[in-house]
Amino acid sequence: MPDVPTVRVFLEDRHVGLAADVRVFADAEIAPLPPAHDDATARGQAREILKRLGDAGWIRHAVPEAYGGSPHAPDLRACCLIRETLAAASPLADSVFALQCLGSMPLTLAAGDALRRRALPEIVAGRWMAAFAMTEPEAGSDVAAMTTRARRDGGEWVLDGRKHLITNAGLADVYIVFAVTDPEAGAGRRGLSCFLVEAGRPGLEFVRPQVLSEPHPLGEIAFAGCRVPAGNLVGGEGDGFKVGMGTLDRLRATVAAAACGMAERALAEALAHARERRQFGRPLAEHQLVQQKLARMATELAAARLLTYRAAHAADGGAERVTLESAMAKSYATEAAQRVVDDAVQVLGGRGVLRDHPVDRLYRSVRALRIYEGTTEIQQLVIARQLLRS
Repeated sequence: MPDVPTVRVFLEDRHVGLAADVRVFADAEIAPLPPAHDDATARGQAREILKRLGDAGWIRHAVPEAYGGSPHAPDLRACCLIRETLAAASPLADSVFALQCLGSMPLTLAAGDALRRRALPEIVAGRWMAAFAMTEPEAGSDVAAMTTRARRDGGEWVLDGRKHLITNAGLADVYIVFAVTDPEAGAGRRGLSCFLVEAGRPGLEFVRPQVLSEPHPLGEIAFAGCRVPAGNLVGGEGDGFKVGMGTLDRLRATVAAAACGMAERALAEALAHARERRQFGRPLAEHQLVQQKLARMATELAAARLLTYRAAHAADGGAERVTLESAMAKSYATEAAQRVVDDAVQVLGGRGVLRDHPVDRLYRSVRALRIYEGTTEIQQLVIARQLLRS
């Protein structure tokens, strides 16, 4: 479903073929899945989707070749193309793929070779479902408010604290967890560390699911004297802020890509309805106010795609930081997608708010994109600070 001609300037030849292949996969393996109507169904379907993604080899594009990935991985443009296509077919499928990226990127960036060899092939194959545990009840955008602690005890780290709004909570096989290891430094650049924590470890508890308007495997987890081997430290002690921000810096463009996918699906549904639905003796598509909405939707989608793939291209090109590009892509694309989906609901009228209609499901799914991995407001602050430093 990605509009390859619009962003062709940012792609290599291999991406063009990949875009076509992932579209075939999504049409055959993802689109036919029935929408999940509750949390339990979403959790079961997420496992099935992960297996399909792993068997088809799509997660390979997020992980270096030495650990089971593809030759060009991590390939952010490939990940964007995959997320855009999956999001158009199923926001849940997009989430499953996104969390494998979020779970693998910290390991790729900072973990030792032994930990990489143990975990990354399992994540790539879809045998391990990953989760990214940074957010806490009192620490969202304000990472410095983090209260989860990790203390060294011989050859182990002992974790205590609580995380919430964690996708795949209670479902994941492995969690990437951020905790304060130097309380005097707080959770800032020096006081935070990152750990890989396998599900099933004593002291790790799935507290409760958290229910979204669109079924999604979300919930709270808690750590009470949870012991993990010292070798499960991702990077060095105190490197957690750098690892976390580096991960989000690279992957924010893929959130923008997911937004583009949802917007593309909404536009397609609106166009089809406008051509078929007749009001006042003629198709909706012949009414100028409807045409105005369709024109605005298509223009915003094209602009969002250009910002998205520009950011991914910069990351793949070896840029040390793509903070400005990724913040622009995420903030614009997610806000634009919200507007596009809302316009699609308006074009469809009553059909657009029927719970089982794809556009209504998009309406419930797209809203979260403006919040996770850095709210729009945080992205705007990031952009302004980058401009003022230049």
